[in-house]
Amino acid sequence: MTPRDLAQHRRPQHAAFTLIELLVVIAIIALLVGLLTPALFSARQAARTTACMSNQRQMLAGWFLYTHDFKDRVMPLAYWSVQDIGSGTPIYWWGTNDSKQVDHARGFLSPYLSASLGARSAYECPSQPWGSYKAQGPAKQPTSTYGYNGYYLSPAKTPGWGEQIGFRPWRRTFEISRPTDLLVFADALLASTPVTNTALLDPPMLFDGSGWSRNDSPTTAFRHSRQRDTLGDCAAARADGSTGTIRGNPNWLIGSSTYIASIGTTNDPCYVPDWASWSAAR
Repeated sequence: MTPRDLAQHRRPQHAAFTLIELLVVIAIIALLVGLLTPALFSARQAARTTACMSNQRQMLAGWFLYTHDFKDRVMPLAYWSVQDIGSGTPIYWWGTNDSKQVDHARGFLSPYLSASLGARSAYECPSQPWGSYKAQGPAKQPTSTYGYNGYYLSPAKTPGWGEQIGFRPWRRTFEISRPTDLLVFADALLASTPVTNTALLDPPMLFDGSGWSRNDSPTTAFRHSRQRDTLGDCAAARADGSTGTIRGNPNWLIGSSTYIASIGTTNDPCYVPDWASWSAAR
């Protein structure tokens, strides 16, 4: 045997994978990916919900600072009437929106919130990013995907409803009924195709000047941890300074979109805790 034959004889022989072994490995990898994907999706959803509540904590802190500067008077939802702005552009809690641009610097929260309007800002819920909804207003730019409870907190300063409910008091913090339950901010949307953002957090019952009727176009969005055509969770900030999530219930008033609804079927305690006394008080 020559030295070359001896080297070839000593060289280890490696067997190749058979087709069955290769298929088994592929099946195991696919199984592991299938097991991990739901866990990764849930972790991503949880991270978005946590970020959303962080946004609302920032807004709520700004809201309290506003009340401190204005002798406990809560922030208005908007200056919209001729008495407030003349023929000018309405000023919302998040800023203004004219035919050219959105200006957050004019918003009531702006002096207290170190954030600018735009995609992925503190004004936008991570579970409803820019591009997943239609922008409201002439500029067609991001404003906010959170709603403010002006219906109870600043009735006359709530566009769309001010003329019907403007006789109700503009609240001060110590006048708020049931602050542990009352919503100040929450995830919000308008049901449309595609969905549209809104600055208003409307209650499940609306006042027409003489009585209450069901609101068939709710604005509270249950978009967190949502599965298929069901309500998910709504992130919300309350008047006692707390934030948290509220799990949707299929028995609540649900709009034409499967994840836009109202919490409960009556206005108390989350939206308008004293609603039953409105008609009698006028």
